[in-house]
Amino acid sequence: MKDIDKIGVLGAGAWGTALAFNAYSAGRQVKLIAREPEVAEAMSAGLGNPLFLPNVNLPAIPSSTEVNDLKDVDAILAVVPAQFSRNTFRELAPHILDKTPIVLCSKGIEQKTLRFMTDVLADTIPNATPAVLSGPSFAIDVAKGLPTAITLACEDPDLGNALMQAIGRPTFRPYWSNDLIGAEIGGAVKNVLAIACGIVEGLGLGKSAHAALIARGFAEMTRIGIALGARQDTLTGLSGLGDLVLTCSSPQSRNMSFGKAIGEGSTPEEILTNRTAVTEGAASAPGLVKLAERHGVEMPISNAVADIVASRVSVSDSLDDLLSRPFRTEN
Repeated sequence: MKDIDKIGVLGAGAWGTALAFNAYSAGRQVKLIAREPEVAEAMSAGLGNPLFLPNVNLPAIPSSTEVNDLKDVDAILAVVPAQFSRNTFRELAPHILDKTPIVLCSKGIEQKTLRFMTDVLADTIPNATPAVLSGPSFAIDVAKGLPTAITLACEDPDLGNALMQAIGRPTFRPYWSNDLIGAEIGGAVKNVLAIACGIVEGLGLGKSAHAALIARGFAEMTRIGIALGARQDTLTGLSGLGDLVLTCSSPQSRNMSFGKAIGEGSTPEEILTNRTAVTEGAASAPGLVKLAERHGVEMPISNAVADIVASRVSVSDSLDDLLSRPFRTEN
């Protein structure tokens, strides 16, 4: 397999910007596609990304708003929010070569179809080669060159190795897996559970409750993961348990900070209206619950989050429901 030197990054939010910088720092030729013209102009001029990744010094990275600028790249990192991916991929489809690797870096479930991002890609660009990048990683840490380890999942080990060599650095360490659905499930479910942990934090329920919620949330992730065909070792790895621990343990997480604000008394609508960045857990929660119901999987924490985000129940009533559940065995 040929080396991967030209990398396109589709999406210039915080995570897309950080991944573009990481690939650039790894010595690759990078093209960054932004939705906002001002972001493309600033990135091209070496002024960084003050809208989505402020106060971080970044080199000048060639950027534009035109997806056809990705027509000659060797691989694409797709960093588009899950609910916008289908339309973006349709726009991209006519401009890329057959079998171009598209590494899916967004974490979520499409609400209308209950499909993961690999499914959306197959629907829209069936001639692309899918891969998934997922794991415990904050954009600011990657942009600052702090040590990060992450799962890179694709079916072909040779492609996996080529992609790892292309984007890997001493401080950005991808680990290959061939379990795409496992990597996707971890990334989607942990965002929903992080909202629950944020609510616990906002309510001041203590670290014991926080730890219990992470553990029981991981049990929910495992149940839905196994039901959908994920491997146990993937769910206990970087893209499962690793990402869950990070996202549920820091208000730096958009999902946890969203939950924390709810626990402190703000409504979901108020919080989302005042945010520029996407809170993936809020968008994925309804789809996750429907998917669990379809497969007969019990996910009480995720159900509670979906109800709270939709303003169907109050936080206090949802907490009472969870605490009044019958005692049972752990396994």
